[in-house]
Amino acid sequence: MSNNEILNNFQNHLIAEGDELATVRAYHGDLRQLDSFLHRRKIVFVSVTVQDLRAFTHSLFDLGLSPTSINRKISSIKTFYRFLLRNKDISVNPAEDLELLKTRRKLPLTLTVAEVNAIVEAAGEKTPLGLRDRVCLELLYSSGLRISELLSMKINDLKMSESLISIIGKGNKQRLVPFGMKARRAIEEYIDLGRPMILKTRSSPLFILNARGGKLSRMGFSKILCKYRIRSGVAKRVTPHTFRHSFATHLLEGGADLRVVQELLGHADISTTQIYTHVDREYLKEIHRLYHPRA
Repeated sequence: MSNNEILNNFQNHLIAEGDELATVRAYHGDLRQLDSFLHRRKIVFVSVTVQDLRAFTHSLFDLGLSPTSINRKISSIKTFYRFLLRNKDISVNPAEDLELLKTRRKLPLTLTVAEVNAIVEAAGEKTPLGLRDRVCLELLYSSGLRISELLSMKINDLKMSESLISIIGKGNKQRLVPFGMKARRAIEEYIDLGRPMILKTRSSPLFILNARGGKLSRMGFSKILCKYRIRSGVAKRVTPHTFRHSFATHLLEGGADLRVVQELLGHADISTTQIYTHVDREYLKEIHRLYHPRA
Protein backbone atom coordinates (compact mmCIF):
# COMPACT_ATOMS: atom_id res chain seq x y z
CA MET A 1 0.00 0.00 0.00
CA SER A 2 1.38 3.42 -0.97
CA ASN A 3 1.89 6.30 1.44
CA ASN A 4 -0.95 8.18 -0.28
CA GLU A 5 -3.35 5.28 0.25
CA ILE A 6 -2.34 4.96 3.89
CA LEU A 7 -2.84 8.70 4.46
CA ASN A 8 -6.27 8.57 2.81
CA ASN A 9 -7.28 5.65 5.05
CA PHE A 10 -6.16 7.57 8.12
CA GLN A 11 -8.01 10.70 7.02
CA ASN A 12 -11.21 8.68 6.46
CA HIS A 13 -10.77 7.15 9.93
CA LEU A 14 -10.52 10.60 11.55
CA ILE A 15 -13.64 11.80 9.74
CA ALA A 16 -15.54 8.66 10.78
CA GLU A 17 -14.45 9.29 14.40
CA GLY A 18 -16.06 12.73 14.27
CA ASP A 19 -12.91 14.89 14.24
CA GLU A 20 -13.43 18.44 13.02
CA LEU A 21 -12.29 19.36 9.51
CA ALA A 22 -9.62 21.71 10.90
CA THR A 23 -8.19 18.85 12.99
CA VAL A 24 -8.17 16.48 10.02
CA ARG A 25 -6.36 19.09 7.92
CA ALA A 26 -3.78 19.65 10.68
CA TYR A 27 -3.01 15.91 10.88
CA HIS A 28 -2.83 15.73 7.08
CA GLY A 29 -0.38 18.65 6.89
CA ASP A 30 1.87 17.22 9.61
CA LEU A 31 1.99 13.79 8.01
CA ARG A 32 2.57 15.20 4.51
CA GLN A 33 5.63 16.94 5.95
CA LEU A 34 6.83 13.62 7.38
CA ASP A 35 6.10 11.93 4.03
CA SER A 36 8.29 14.48 2.19
CA PHE A 37 11.12 13.93 4.67
CA LEU A 38 10.90 10.13 4.30
CA HIS A 39 10.58 10.29 0.51
CA ARG A 40 13.97 12.01 0.23
CA ARG A 41 15.43 9.04 2.12
CA LYS A 42 13.42 6.46 0.14
CA ILE A 43 11.59 5.30 3.28
CA VAL A 44 7.88 4.39 3.38
CA PHE A 45 5.56 4.81 6.38
CA VAL A 46 5.36 1.10 7.19
CA SER A 47 9.15 0.62 7.37
CA VAL A 48 9.94 3.65 9.56
CA THR A 49 12.08 3.26 12.70
CA VAL A 50 12.10 5.44 15.80
CA GLN A 51 15.51 6.72 14.65
CA ASP A 52 13.91 7.94 11.39
CA LEU A 53 11.22 9.75 13.36
CA ARG A 54 13.77 11.36 15.67
CA ALA A 55 15.76 12.51 12.64
CA PHE A 56 12.55 14.12 11.32
CA THR A 57 11.93 15.99 14.59
CA HIS A 58 15.57 17.18 14.62
CA SER A 59 15.11 18.50 11.09
CA LEU A 60 12.19 20.62 12.31
CA PHE A 61 14.57 22.48 14.65
CA ASP A 62 16.64 23.43 11.58
CA LEU A 63 13.49 24.91 10.06
CA GLY A 64 13.13 27.17 13.12
CA LEU A 65 9.95 25.57 14.51
CA SER A 66 9.15 26.10 18.18
CA PRO A 67 9.01 23.15 20.61
CA THR A 68 5.23 23.60 20.82
CA SER A 69 4.84 23.30 17.03
CA ILE A 70 7.18 20.29 16.93
CA ASN A 71 5.22 18.61 19.73
CA ARG A 72 2.01 19.00 17.74
CA LYS A 73 3.64 17.15 14.85
CA ILE A 74 4.95 14.46 17.21
CA SER A 75 1.42 14.01 18.59
CA SER A 76 0.10 13.65 15.02
CA ILE A 77 2.74 11.02 14.29
CA LYS A 78 1.94 9.08 17.47
CA THR A 79 -1.79 9.06 16.65
CA PHE A 80 -1.05 8.01 13.07
CA TYR A 81 1.15 5.06 14.06
CA ARG A 82 -1.31 3.87 16.70
CA PHE A 83 -3.88 3.76 13.90
CA LEU A 84 -1.51 1.76 11.65
CA LEU A 85 -0.85 -0.71 14.47
CA ARG A 86 -4.58 -1.20 15.17
CA ASN A 87 -5.17 -1.55 11.42
CA LYS A 88 -2.44 -4.23 11.25
CA ASP A 89 -0.48 -2.24 8.65
CA ILE A 90 2.54 -2.55 10.98
CA SER A 91 3.43 -5.07 13.68
CA VAL A 92 5.59 -2.74 15.82
CA ASN A 93 4.83 0.91 16.62
CA PRO A 94 8.00 2.95 15.88
CA ALA A 95 6.49 6.09 17.46
CA GLU A 96 5.84 4.50 20.85
CA ASP A 97 9.20 5.67 22.23
CA LEU A 98 9.19 9.00 20.42
CA GLU A 99 9.47 11.62 23.15
CA LEU A 100 7.64 14.94 23.31
CA LEU A 101 9.86 17.96 23.88
CA LYS A 102 9.73 19.74 27.21
CA THR A 103 8.06 23.11 26.92
CA ARG A 104 6.86 25.81 29.27
CA ARG A 105 3.10 25.70 29.12
CA LYS A 106 1.68 29.09 28.23
CA LEU A 107 -1.03 30.15 30.63
CA PRO A 108 -4.30 30.87 28.82
CA LEU A 109 -5.64 34.41 28.88
CA THR A 110 -8.64 34.70 31.18
CA LEU A 111 -11.13 37.43 31.96
CA THR A 112 -12.10 38.63 35.39
CA VAL A 113 -15.70 38.08 36.48
CA ALA A 114 -16.31 41.82 36.00
CA GLU A 115 -14.92 41.69 32.45
CA VAL A 116 -17.12 38.70 31.55
CA ASN A 117 -20.15 40.50 32.96
CA ALA A 118 -19.31 43.66 31.01
CA ILE A 119 -19.10 41.80 27.68
CA VAL A 120 -22.26 39.77 28.30
CA GLU A 121 -24.23 42.83 29.45
CA ALA A 122 -23.10 44.72 26.33
CA ALA A 123 -25.35 42.32 24.40
CA GLY A 124 -28.53 43.88 25.74
CA GLU A 125 -30.54 44.52 22.57
CA LYS A 126 -33.97 42.82 22.56
CA THR A 127 -33.90 42.29 18.79
CA PRO A 128 -33.93 38.66 17.46
CA LEU A 129 -30.21 38.79 16.68
CA GLY A 130 -29.45 40.61 19.94
CA LEU A 131 -31.21 37.83 21.88
CA ARG A 132 -29.21 35.25 19.92
CA ASP A 133 -25.94 37.02 20.68
CA ARG A 134 -26.80 37.21 24.38
CA VAL A 135 -27.59 33.49 24.65
CA CYS A 136 -24.32 32.62 22.88
CA LEU A 137 -22.27 34.63 25.38
CA GLU A 138 -24.23 33.32 28.36
CA LEU A 139 -23.74 29.68 27.32
CA LEU A 140 -20.03 30.01 26.51
CA TYR A 141 -19.42 31.25 30.03
CA SER A 142 -22.13 29.41 31.96
CA SER A 143 -21.36 25.98 30.48
CA GLY A 144 -17.76 26.26 29.23
CA LEU A 145 -18.69 25.13 25.73
CA ARG A 146 -16.26 25.04 22.84
CA ILE A 147 -17.43 27.37 20.08
CA SER A 148 -17.82 24.37 17.73
CA GLU A 149 -20.08 22.70 20.31
CA LEU A 150 -22.24 25.80 20.68
CA LEU A 151 -22.66 26.36 16.95
CA SER A 152 -23.44 22.68 16.27
CA MET A 153 -25.90 22.34 19.17
CA LYS A 154 -29.44 21.23 18.30
CA ILE A 155 -32.49 22.69 20.00
CA ASN A 156 -33.39 19.16 21.14
CA ASP A 157 -30.06 18.98 23.01
CA LEU A 158 -31.53 21.37 25.60
CA LYS A 159 -33.01 19.68 28.67
CA MET A 160 -34.77 22.69 30.15
CA SER A 161 -36.44 20.82 33.03
CA GLU A 162 -33.01 19.74 34.29
CA SER A 163 -31.02 22.86 33.22
CA LEU A 164 -28.68 20.63 31.21
CA ILE A 165 -27.34 20.48 27.66
CA SER A 166 -26.37 17.25 25.91
CA ILE A 167 -23.13 18.00 24.06
CA ILE A 168 -21.30 15.95 21.43
CA GLY A 169 -17.69 17.00 21.88
CA LYS A 170 -14.30 16.04 20.48
CA GLY A 171 -13.99 12.43 19.36
CA ASN A 172 -17.78 12.21 19.11
CA LYS A 173 -17.98 11.90 22.91
CA GLN A 174 -21.19 12.91 24.66
CA ARG A 175 -21.39 14.76 27.96
CA LEU A 176 -24.02 16.64 29.96
CA VAL A 177 -23.25 20.18 31.07
CA PRO A 178 -25.38 22.40 33.30
CA PHE A 179 -26.32 26.03 32.71
CA GLY A 180 -27.22 28.69 35.28
CA MET A 181 -30.26 30.86 35.86
CA LYS A 182 -29.01 33.81 33.79
CA ALA A 183 -28.31 31.50 30.86
CA ARG A 184 -31.78 29.95 31.33
CA ARG A 185 -33.45 33.36 31.04
CA ALA A 186 -31.45 34.11 27.90
CA ILE A 187 -32.39 30.72 26.41
CA GLU A 188 -36.09 31.24 27.14
CA GLU A 189 -36.11 34.74 25.64
CA TYR A 190 -34.30 33.56 22.53
CA ILE A 191 -36.61 30.57 22.06
CA ASP A 192 -39.76 32.66 22.60
CA LEU A 193 -38.86 35.94 20.89
CA GLY A 194 -35.65 35.57 18.89
CA ARG A 195 -35.32 32.24 17.13
CA PRO A 196 -38.88 32.17 15.64
CA MET A 197 -38.36 35.66 14.16
CA ILE A 198 -35.05 34.59 12.60
CA LEU A 199 -36.53 31.40 11.15
CA LYS A 200 -39.83 32.94 9.99
CA THR A 201 -41.40 30.17 7.84
CA ARG A 202 -38.22 28.10 7.72
CA SER A 203 -37.21 25.24 10.00
CA SER A 204 -33.87 24.11 11.41
CA PRO A 205 -32.74 21.63 14.08
CA LEU A 206 -29.89 24.00 15.04
CA PHE A 207 -30.28 26.11 18.17
CA ILE A 208 -28.00 29.00 17.13
CA LEU A 209 -28.82 30.52 13.74
CA ASN A 210 -27.37 33.17 11.46
CA ALA A 211 -29.52 36.01 10.14
CA ARG A 212 -30.71 33.82 7.22
CA GLY A 213 -31.75 30.92 9.42
CA GLY A 214 -28.68 28.81 8.63
CA LYS A 215 -25.70 27.76 10.71
CA LEU A 216 -23.71 30.61 12.25
CA SER A 217 -20.03 30.30 11.28
CA ARG A 218 -17.03 30.63 13.60
CA MET A 219 -15.95 33.73 11.70
CA GLY A 220 -19.43 35.18 12.03
CA PHE A 221 -19.44 34.66 15.77
CA SER A 222 -15.91 36.05 16.15
CA LYS A 223 -17.11 39.31 14.57
CA ILE A 224 -20.10 39.36 16.95
CA LEU A 225 -17.83 38.82 19.97
CA CYS A 226 -15.45 41.55 18.80
CA LYS A 227 -18.38 43.99 18.60
CA TYR A 228 -19.44 43.37 22.21
CA ARG A 229 -15.87 43.35 23.50
CA ILE A 230 -15.34 46.82 22.02
CA ARG A 231 -18.74 48.01 23.28
CA SER A 232 -17.92 46.77 26.81
CA GLY A 233 -14.60 48.63 26.97
CA VAL A 234 -12.61 45.47 27.80
CA ALA A 235 -9.11 46.03 26.44
CA LYS A 236 -7.92 42.40 26.36
CA ARG A 237 -7.87 40.27 23.23
CA VAL A 238 -10.93 38.05 23.61
CA THR A 239 -11.81 34.89 21.64
CA PRO A 240 -14.63 32.38 22.18
CA HIS A 241 -12.08 30.14 23.91
CA THR A 242 -11.30 32.93 26.38
CA PHE A 243 -14.79 32.40 27.80
CA ARG A 244 -14.07 28.68 28.21
CA HIS A 245 -10.76 29.43 29.95
CA SER A 246 -12.51 31.90 32.23
CA PHE A 247 -15.27 29.39 33.02
CA ALA A 248 -12.70 26.81 34.19
CA THR A 249 -10.53 29.29 36.08
CA HIS A 250 -13.42 30.87 37.96
CA LEU A 251 -14.75 27.44 38.98
CA LEU A 252 -11.37 26.45 40.42
CA GLU A 253 -10.94 29.81 42.13
CA GLY A 254 -14.32 29.17 43.76
CA GLY A 255 -13.18 25.78 45.09
CA ALA A 256 -14.45 23.34 42.44
CA ASP A 257 -12.82 19.90 42.27
CA LEU A 258 -10.41 19.44 39.34
CA ARG A 259 -12.11 16.18 38.27
CA VAL A 260 -15.47 17.93 38.08
CA VAL A 261 -13.99 20.69 35.92
CA GLN A 262 -12.40 18.02 33.71
CA GLU A 263 -15.83 16.42 33.20
CA LEU A 264 -17.52 19.74 32.47
CA LEU A 265 -14.89 20.70 29.90
CA GLY A 266 -14.95 17.27 28.27
CA HIS A 267 -11.18 16.73 28.60
CA ALA A 268 -10.15 13.12 28.03
CA ASP A 269 -6.95 13.61 30.04
CA ILE A 270 -6.85 15.47 33.36
CA SER A 271 -3.38 16.82 32.50
CA THR A 272 -5.13 19.09 29.98
CA THR A 273 -7.32 20.47 32.77
CA GLN A 274 -4.39 20.87 35.17
CA ILE A 275 -3.15 23.98 33.37
CA TYR A 276 -6.00 25.81 35.12
CA THR A 277 -4.53 24.95 38.50
CA HIS A 278 -1.46 26.92 37.38
CA VAL A 279 -3.72 29.82 36.49
CA ASP A 280 -5.29 29.54 39.93
CA ARG A 281 -1.86 29.58 41.60
CA GLU A 282 -0.90 32.68 39.61
CA TYR A 283 -4.11 34.32 40.83
CA LEU A 284 -3.31 33.40 44.44
CA LYS A 285 0.22 34.78 44.12
CA GLU A 286 -1.12 38.02 42.65
CA ILE A 287 -3.61 38.42 45.51
CA HIS A 288 -0.79 37.77 48.00
CA ARG A 289 1.45 40.31 46.29
CA LEU A 290 -1.26 42.97 46.27
CA TYR A 291 -2.61 42.58 49.78
CA HIS A 292 0.03 41.07 52.08
CA PRO A 293 1.80 43.81 54.11
CA ARG A 294 5.23 42.23 53.64
CA ALA A 295 4.84 40.99 50.06
